[in-house]
Amino acid sequence: MSAAEGDRDILQNRFRSHVCGLLNTGHKGSRVRLSGWIHRKRDHGGLIFIDLRDHTGICQLIVQPEKEALFLKTERLHAESVVTVEGEVVGRSPETVNPKIPSGEIEVVLDDVRVESNAAPLPFPVADDPQTSEELRLTYRFLDLRREKIHRNIVFRSRLISQVRRYLEERDFMEIQTPILTASSPEGARDFLVPSRLHPGKFYALPQAPQQFKQLLMVSGFPCYFQIAPCFRDEDARADRSPGEFYQIDMEMSYIEQDDLFEILEGMFKFLTETMSDKRIAEFPFPRITYRDVMNRFGSDKPDLRVPLEIQDVTDIFAGSSFKVFASNTKPGCCVKAMVLEGRGTESRQFYDKAEKRAKELGAPGLAYVQFREEGPKGPIVKFLSESELETLKDRLAIETGDVVFFGAGKWERTCRIMGGIREYFSDLFPLDADELSFCWIVDFPMYEYDEAAGKIDFSHNPFSMPQGEMEALRSSDPLDILAYQYDIVCNGIELSSGAIRNHRPDIMYRAFEIAGYTKEEVDRRFGHMIEAFRMGAPPHGGIAPGLDRLVMILCDEQNIREVIAFPMNQQAQDLMMAAPAEVSPLQLRELSLKLDLPEEDEAS
Repeated sequence: MSAAEGDRDILQNRFRSHVCGLLNTGHKGSRVRLSGWIHRKRDHGGLIFIDLRDHTGICQLIVQPEKEALFLKTERLHAESVVTVEGEVVGRSPETVNPKIPSGEIEVVLDDVRVESNAAPLPFPVADDPQTSEELRLTYRFLDLRREKIHRNIVFRSRLISQVRRYLEERDFMEIQTPILTASSPEGARDFLVPSRLHPGKFYALPQAPQQFKQLLMVSGFPCYFQIAPCFRDEDARADRSPGEFYQIDMEMSYIEQDDLFEILEGMFKFLTETMSDKRIAEFPFPRITYRDVMNRFGSDKPDLRVPLEIQDVTDIFAGSSFKVFASNTKPGCCVKAMVLEGRGTESRQFYDKAEKRAKELGAPGLAYVQFREEGPKGPIVKFLSESELETLKDRLAIETGDVVFFGAGKWERTCRIMGGIREYFSDLFPLDADELSFCWIVDFPMYEYDEAAGKIDFSHNPFSMPQGEMEALRSSDPLDILAYQYDIVCNGIELSSGAIRNHRPDIMYRAFEIAGYTKEEVDRRFGHMIEAFRMGAPPHGGIAPGLDRLVMILCDEQNIREVIAFPMNQQAQDLMMAAPAEVSPLQLRELSLKLDLPEEDEAS
């Protein structure tokens, strides 16, 4: 890089003529003025070496002992003090070149240092990466954000958002902001409520998602909408979910079918992967797996396809078996599932005990297995299985000597999910390629399910999705056989988003809710404004909203979503830096016409 290339687009003023990370050999002999934080300071035999850090990177400064006043001044500076320095760029000797940083071939010999802000002793070091508790990091998040890795993550996030905008705007999407103060939603997670001062006793809600607004934008004649949308849900934290608030790439389009949306999304993820990372997409276009198939094969509707394990159905093998545990689960609605672990048939008893413990944690009564050893099949259930059943298993599952087969039996969905949990448990046995992005679409979700506790049919996913077959399906099909135009996009076992082709027709909506036990009056009371809008001419439309935080987490190889959010809450939904949530004054409560009715404190506490 030439000096001219390194100097472009730099705001030059009394604080800087250049920036640290872009200095290079093209600047040798130049006088420069730099500002930044003291990253490290070292005294080597009378010479003081300072690593100065700004947003662009680090460069090395030298203070020579003959400049006595300057030497004494820099000796007293603490790490993370902010300084403005001036000096001359010189080349490093070959043995002192640092290839790890872009400015590693040069250093700056100082003749002036101005202290802009002297740092107090720090609660944890910024330059090094010791094991610092998350509580301390979040309390001093402004310091934590100076650390190289997390700073890089936030820069990456900013650039990714720019590329999302570029991709969508080039395809005629319009970015439109929707309200933050809105009405409480009767569906979904808990709302965050905001009391109204002007309307005592009434509340706004922070939006769980801009769902209704973006559909109304379609009704309003804006055919392609997007927004980097803040969403607010009062729910518990997880490693891949931030409590309280999160951001999504919210999208909606008119006059589309499911395949049209898939093409747009696949193109966007391919574009982002190629422009923003060194990762590669395993299969393009993304594979599509029906909900029924994904549960049968992987026991989860968000499978990590990199894990080379699949569940297989062996129900028919045990019809009429003398092993009643399996035979009793060959009737409709039940199943027997099997999963082969190759080469693990001679593991220790502890290996199987740990797997069974995990199965019980997942809700199974135990975990049946058969080891196929040189001396013949072994395991707790072998004595209950016939020779014919064992031979059929070997042929069906392509079992080799040294393999082990694990089984699950029971009601279909529950058994699939338990076996999926065991598959996930065993995934640690396989090295997974972190640079491979294994995307897939999960499609054809059932519109309804039977709620045994309530003794009625209810919606299984999104009640506002268009049923496949539309009104005809709702009138003539068994509700439990009706599929919806609903879809999820999954990457490496993480659900990035759910979406749907929407139900834009009031007549179909009334009938869909009627099947789930809702009267026309209930639908009007809950969703009357949407029904009214659809009555006045609504185009067919659909959308999706990939989670921005989760996408950044995947592309940055982070396991915790808080590592890619500038100011996240902790797992208890607290902002430790700003001390939120916090009590408010009696005056504020009076202005809002509120009185607190707090739960009594536990006497034991």
